[in-house]
Order: sequence, then structure tokens, then C-alpha cells
Amino acid sequence: MSPPQITVLGECVADAFTEPARARNELALRVLPGGGPANTAVALARLGTPARLLARLSGDVFGRLFRTHLAASGVDLSHAVEAAEPSTLAVAELDDQGRAEFSFHAQATADWQWTSAELAGVELTDTACVHTGSLALVKDPGAAAVEDFLAAAAPRATISIDPNVRPLLVHPEVYRARLSHWCGLADVLRLSEDDLELLLPGTPPEQACDTWHAAGARLVVITRGADGALASLDGERVQVRAVPTPVVDTVGAGDSFTAGLLHHLGTHGLLGGRLTDLSLGDVEAACLFAAQVAALTCSVAGPNPPWQDQLAQLTPDPSVARHLDSTH
Repeated sequence: MSPPQITVLGECVADAFTEPARARNELALRVLPGGGPANTAVALARLGTPARLLARLSGDVFGRLFRTHLAASGVDLSHAVEAAEPSTLAVAELDDQGRAEFSFHAQATADWQWTSAELAGVELTDTACVHTGSLALVKDPGAAAVEDFLAAAAPRATISIDPNVRPLLVHPEVYRARLSHWCGLADVLRLSEDDLELLLPGTPPEQACDTWHAAGARLVVITRGADGALASLDGERVQVRAVPTPVVDTVGAGDSFTAGLLHHLGTHGLLGGRLTDLSLGDVEAACLFAAQVAALTCSVAGPNPPWQDQLAQLTPDPSVARHLDSTH
């Protein structure tokens, strides 16, 4: 079965990584196109899912880089807004495990200026799933327009949300205040263990899943880096181990996991509604596939997800998932 279209809404961010400079009083940066929603759209398109990105793209040097990168990956930009504002810049510093700490230059940039008028004309007839999250869903002034777009899309498409908490730009309390509302809109909630700690400090993952199920999200997936992922479908749970790989950095790994999850569900005809036909076995298979996509992203520098023909490089062990007792 060919995968259906997935529409992704959110930001494109210029990710700048430090490199060795020629002199001590210089800072050399290598800039790669990134941003959680854009990374997810690229990964979906490279896997073979028709992916459309709703983004506000500046006409500056970074915006031109985004357009070239997205188009080369096969992302549909037919509804991207030509924005007058500058692009968002994030400067990343990597630790010894390849994990990035970002500092953002995001004041009044293009990504957060969504208006209801810009989203009103978006046609969703061919869209089986709408995925969004990250800063575009929470940063003013455009966040309310994005939430309204999700509410309008929910009757006809599966809704997927990745909070991708960025405390340097938006206080976690703002996410906490909106998360219950997002779960009421979402069918799929994918987040990292770092997000979990920021949103519900000290809460066990299983308890967090039940909290978000009660708020409305049917499928909750918490990615845990080298420890794999915990997936919970209405309280039934499965733990999937990570696929071993040499790690260059982890930038974009969570976005690639989300893309792998949605691609697999779409390919198997499970997107397009409220996930009523989804079983825990379907979730396990989708998470195993998503773990492979994420591992390949970790094996290269920056948010550079794999193409479909690269997936054979890693073959996950079919025994790497185990079912956990439900708390229900």
C-alpha cells in the first residue's frame, strides 16, 4: 500500500554548529537546515511518504537554504508562506555523547507569525495526518492560529503532536498549561524523556502516559535515547530498544523517529482517523521501524535523515521489543 499524504506544520531553523577556527579570536560555524517540523517533513519525504510542509520561509540567506534543502528532499512547499521576517537561528554546542545544547536567535522571526488567514486556504482533502508541535505550536503570536488549524483538521485527519520543549525560548509552564488541550486534539503524542522531565518533573513514564491518555491522546510514545522508546496505546504498553549505531550526534533523531512512526502507520493504512483499528502489535512494528530511522540519523552529522534505500544498512533484531503490563 502506498503511503497517504502527511501535512506538517511548523518551523524551519538554521542550525549552526561550531567548527575549528583558523584563529583563536574567530568562531567558525557550519550551518545546516533544521527545525523539528521541517526535519520531520524531510524524513517523511525521504522515506517515500508524500509530505507537505506548511512553513513561513524568509527570503534571507537561510530561507533560501531551507527551500533548496526541502525541495531536494521532495517536500511539497506549495503552501509555504513567503515571509518578510528573518529566519530563526540556533547555535548548537555538542557534548561528548553528541547531544546538542542550543542557544536561539528567534526574536520576531518568520516562524512564529502565523495568521488565521494564512492557514484558512489550506486544503486537507488528501491529507491523512497533520503533524505539528515544537515552537510554532506554543510561541506567540502565531500559536493560537496553529491550534485553531489543528482543531479544524481533527475531524478529517489523524493529529500528531511533538511538544519538543525549548525552555530557553518558552518557559515549560506555558507548555504545561496547553498540553491537556493538545492531548484533546491529538491522536499521537510523541515526546522525549527530556520533554517528560520538563513537563511532569519526577513523574514515571507510565504514569505520564496515563495522564495524557486521560486527556485524550490514544497513542503516547516517549523516546529515551539509547534506552529506546516506551509506547502506550490506551494504557497497553510496549518497550522498544534502540538500534545500536555509532553516534555522530543526536540532532534530529527524535524528529526522524516521529517520521518513521507516522510513515509506517500510513503505509499500513492506519492513518486518517482516530486510530480505532490500531493494535499494540501495529505500534510495536511502527516503533521498531522508527528506531531504525532514528539510528541512521544519529550515525551522520546534523539533522540528516536517511533515504528509503538506506534503510537496509541497519536491520533491527526482532526480539528488541517487550510488552509491559498495563496499569488498566
